Amino acid sequence: MIVVTGATGNVGRVLVRTLCEARVPVTAVARHITDADVPSGVRAVAADLAEPAGLKDAFDGADALFLLVAGEDPDGILEQAVAAGIRRVVLLSSQGVQTRPEAYGHPDRFETAVRGSGLDRTILRSGGMATNAFAWAELIRTRREAEAPFGDVALPFVDPHDVAEVAAAVLRGGPHTGATYTLTGPAATTPRERAAAIGAALGEPVRFTEQTRAQAHAQMARFMPLPVVEGTLAILGEPTEAEQRVSPDVERVLGRAPGTFGQWAERNAAAFR
Repeated sequence: MIVVTGATGNVGRVLVRTLCEARVPVTAVARHITDADVPSGVRAVAADLAEPAGLKDAFDGADALFLLVAGEDPDGILEQAVAAGIRRVVLLSSQGVQTRPEAYGHPDRFETAVRGSGLDRTILRSGGMATNAFAWAELIRTRREAEAPFGDVALPFVDPHDVAEVAAAVLRGGPHTGATYTLTGPAATTPRERAAAIGAALGEPVRFTEQTRAQAHAQMARFMPLPVVEGTLAILGEPTEAEQRVSPDVERVLGRAPGTFGQWAERNAAAFR
């Protein structure tokens, strides 16, 4: 049995489906999950990573755990996992732990806890995800416009489907114990190029408007902690060489190249219509 936390999210939902299609028993965990949110045969358990004491039922009978960075007590979560008999943990972390540790203390604490848990572990450090473009959905639907800062700075955004498929492969075993994988897309793209790719998927042009740093900061600060806003803007505007580099790890694990942003846009065009 594999426990998938964040099972209704961009990665977790695909991971649950991928494991289910491979006939792997799955327990899907999220705060407000119901049976209607998961495929037939998948066990759904409503639980919150912010409250580790409430995870006992979710972890019961499992031998592997897909863990998100959520809540403030990674040691408590992992203590519950060990007590339940879980032997393997796969953590979805952030590339920022390596490239900007001063701004990514939260996922770094989770990585430290995972390494000290005594469990077999693999850490997946994701770059920026293609689903960040959903932030443009309403603006594109209503005005065929997208806005972002640093319009010509390129980063290799990764498709969450690829992240989920890597997680599924790692959770099912193989030579991944102790590994840390960096997950990116196959090419760096700019916000301007990503807006154009969505327009191509829609068959209509999408106008790109470049925000100032101050405008983007004010927008992000409405829903992100200020240190995360600063770290995010630093990556978007002044990425390091490592942050712009395409990683080979998706292809290394899956035996195929990661999907492009254009392919993601085509698959998700309905969200922007």
